[in-house]
Amino acid sequence: MLRTISLDISKCIRCGTCCRKGGPVLHHEDKQILLKGHISYQHLMTLRKGEKVFDPVKEKFENLKVELIKIKNSGDGVSCYFFNETLNSCLIYENRPIECRLLRCWDTSDIIKIIGKNTLKRKDIINPNDPVIEIIDSHERDCPGYETEKLLSSINIDEREQVLKRLTSILQKDLSIRKFTFEELKVSRDYEFFLFGRPMTRILKERGLTVKNSIE
Repeated sequence: MLRTISLDISKCIRCGTCCRKGGPVLHHEDKQILLKGHISYQHLMTLRKGEKVFDPVKEKFENLKVELIKIKNSGDGVSCYFFNETLNSCLIYENRPIECRLLRCWDTSDIIKIIGKNTLKRKDIINPNDPVIEIIDSHERDCPGYETEKLLSSINIDEREQVLKRLTSILQKDLSIRKFTFEELKVSRDYEFFLFGRPMTRILKERGLTVKNSIE
């Protein structure tokens, strides 16, 4: 689990170590930061229900039981989007999320208490009348996270051909929904990771599968 370090410090020295490990998950307490515009949709990423992610408390990968929203990483790296490597500082330090405020590397008791609790999901921060809600529901229905992970976990066990066929079907639906959203509905691609999470193409490649004939 998260460990208290032994260095003789009692306050944040803004070394950037925690920022380089990725962005925080957002909680309902962070809504005001979003409403005031310090963090926007293009800065966010959805971790979908069923997706396999690293649990920092249990120190192992597990399938998410609930949807989570986090600040996305910077580029292709793992640092938080708002961490400035040159200045070694947070660009929104005075308006940082609650996990950042509670994370004290010398005493992790406070951050552990809120991990996984009162967290935000997409529908908490999207206008309920926004038509994109229907697109998100369609994506969840046609590209279910739990089924995708189950298929990926069983691909080398048996029925490989059937598993690959189903994964291909989910991949095509994922690509089609994204294409429709950004090209037909003209939604900004900056919102992609927030609206739909990581693309199936990336998930499959991370699991060692080659993706061919993607929809352009």
